[in-house]
Amino acid sequence: MITFTSVFVILFFIFVLQGIWLFIAELAGKDLDFFTIIKFLSFYAPTIVPLVLPLSVLLASIMTFGSFAENYEFAAMKSSGISLQRAMKMLTITIGILSLVSFFFANNVIPDAQYKFINLRKTIVQQKPAMAIAEGQFNSIGTSNIKVSKKSGDNGEFLEDVTMHVKNNNMGLGANTIIKAKKGILTSEDDSNYLQLELYDGYYYEDIHPKKFEERKRLPFAKSSFKKYVINIDLTKLNQAEIDDGNVTSEKMLTVPELTYTLDSLQKSYNKDVMSYAENVVMRSDNIFRKKNQNAITNVTPKAPIANAAPKKDLLSIFTPMERKQILDMAKSNAASTEFSIQSSKTDLEEKTKNINNHWLAIHEKFVIAYSCLLMFFIGAPLGAIIRKGGLGLPIVFAILIFITFHFINTFGRKLAQQDTIPPYLGAWMASILMTPFAIILTYRATNDIGIMINFDWITDPFIKLFNKITQNNDDNN
Repeated sequence: MITFTSVFVILFFIFVLQGIWLFIAELAGKDLDFFTIIKFLSFYAPTIVPLVLPLSVLLASIMTFGSFAENYEFAAMKSSGISLQRAMKMLTITIGILSLVSFFFANNVIPDAQYKFINLRKTIVQQKPAMAIAEGQFNSIGTSNIKVSKKSGDNGEFLEDVTMHVKNNNMGLGANTIIKAKKGILTSEDDSNYLQLELYDGYYYEDIHPKKFEERKRLPFAKSSFKKYVINIDLTKLNQAEIDDGNVTSEKMLTVPELTYTLDSLQKSYNKDVMSYAENVVMRSDNIFRKKNQNAITNVTPKAPIANAAPKKDLLSIFTPMERKQILDMAKSNAASTEFSIQSSKTDLEEKTKNINNHWLAIHEKFVIAYSCLLMFFIGAPLGAIIRKGGLGLPIVFAILIFITFHFINTFGRKLAQQDTIPPYLGAWMASILMTPFAIILTYRATNDIGIMINFDWITDPFIKLFNKITQNNDDNN
């Protein structure tokens, strides 16, 4: 227990330092008091427990059982009639209890910490709006990048020499709007979700992107000046920050019952949208065809059929060349319009599917955290007994290699599940499924004193016998 506690504290401290580095841009130079910084990190700290806890169990298990094997304590136990299974019995029960605690922690503590973490950042920005902006550098806020040369005032709300780049959300292009102002004022109300930026004495430049590709080569733009220009910035955009391997999203703030309820609503909404999109495409195509083609087709008098002539296979042949051209142009326009509608609907449905998959992943990951503690114990304990090395040398190497492999597979499976390539449950449990046989093999070999080396004689023996037989025949012939 002392070994596990020491390892957990050390690793926890290391990952907290990583969190400080992750949020250094938000904490440094923002005139925050020490208590606020401690509060900020304390709400972030629970999110790293799912990483630290399995690694701590793995490393502590390897160190403890490796030390026992190195000092021949297992040999003394076996000579006294105590098997490895019996020696691991109480530790297995303890790790089982730890797994249940970790599930409770992931299901109740982490969502609450995430919620408080987000609200703390929002409160800091509302009380000190200038915290979101550092002097002399571009600061990303929502869909904009803002740079100021100097801040003043009690809370740094008065800005000088403001440069603002507004990102373009269309066609994947870069910033297409630039705003420059001599002065600016940041204001925010406690009950508001928006940060208000008032700019004075400045210019507004905007690139224009015409629909026709030929006109884009001219690089058209619009320019205007202003005495006062007010911009509202959504604080919810500011509340999204990278933690671990993803953004802080709403599903990480929910417990299992809440996630189940939300998933039911999301799935019903998705099914309803699928039916709605399909019906809209059919109805839209039917309406377009009737409105646009009624005058072109219904008022046309087909050519009189020729006596004893074979029936026409091509329907367009009964119309004049001008009428055929009109019908084909309309059909092409309808097809292009329908394709655009389908692509837009497809993008929307893909986002909804990703959101549903993220919620499923959030549910499974709460159980994966509990199972990973047991898994790492049954990998680390027999591995330590096999390698017979304690301390902080070889055990750390094995622990890091195993955990990196586990974390890489886990991240890879999660990405595939988010893209709907594989089911969410498989993406969440991929690493556990692949590592479980490894744990079973190690436990079996440790309990039977087989060792870590695998015997490949059953593969090499036939070739050795064949080689010896060929050599003997050659000697006999000579």
